[in-house]
Amino acid sequence: MSTSKAWAEYLARGVPPQKRYLIGGNWKANGTLAQTAGIVKILNQGGAIPLEAEVVIAPPAHLLGYVKDNLRPDVAVSAQNSALTTKPGAFTGELPAVLLKDFGLNWVIVGHSERREGFGGPGETDDVVATKTKVAVDAGLHVMACVGEKLEQREAGKTTEVVLSQLNAIASKLAREDWSKVVIAYEPVWAIGTGKVATPEQAQEVHESIRAFVKEKVGAQQAALLRIIYGGSVKGSSAPGLILKPDIDGFLVGGASLTSDFVTIIRAVKSP
Repeated sequence: MSTSKAWAEYLARGVPPQKRYLIGGNWKANGTLAQTAGIVKILNQGGAIPLEAEVVIAPPAHLLGYVKDNLRPDVAVSAQNSALTTKPGAFTGELPAVLLKDFGLNWVIVGHSERREGFGGPGETDDVVATKTKVAVDAGLHVMACVGEKLEQREAGKTTEVVLSQLNAIASKLAREDWSKVVIAYEPVWAIGTGKVATPEQAQEVHESIRAFVKEKVGAQQAALLRIIYGGSVKGSSAPGLILKPDIDGFLVGGASLTSDFVTIIRAVKSP
């Protein structure tokens, strides 16, 4: 199937043309000032972004200002995390969503598996991720909310159970109208940073179950308009095959978003 045919089928689901593929880049804790200037230069000189694509990058917090001030205007900037609190206050080290919005950001990532797992301490629970999603939406941010299973859970045949449990926690906090600001990022934990990539068929199976869940629990319109993106060692070589699947609406890219391969991934959604 050609990319143009896939795009036609994408629109045939009843979604409007303005529902573009979302290509997100999560830099994680990477980027000196010199490295960041180089990445911004790659993006700024990367040519026209396909009409079918919306591009958002998430540098670490100390680089948000530099990237926002120096990046081309048709690429949005996102935070990688936001706080549980609904307002500023005595929360050392936290980034309240209302302050991210005040800073001029419109996006945030929540619930990435690295935060769910923790860094030598307790990680974020499904309820914490769900609450953060709601707080960010209420602050006026768009949210990339991450879900995904570990390798042992997949091998035990529990992928759908785990992913939909994480999704159900998020759905329990959101009003129906909130879903217009939410993107679900399916990131199988076993594929993140490992070089392993879910096959297009594996990813499609999970994306399809996510859309069916939202259709049943929230509504058909919200399910049709929901963007479900795939993350997990996405590269320019794997993106074309993944994007052809009908329920894959883009990518959340890790390591490759720090290189020129990110431009290749963006171009993977372009209709010939």
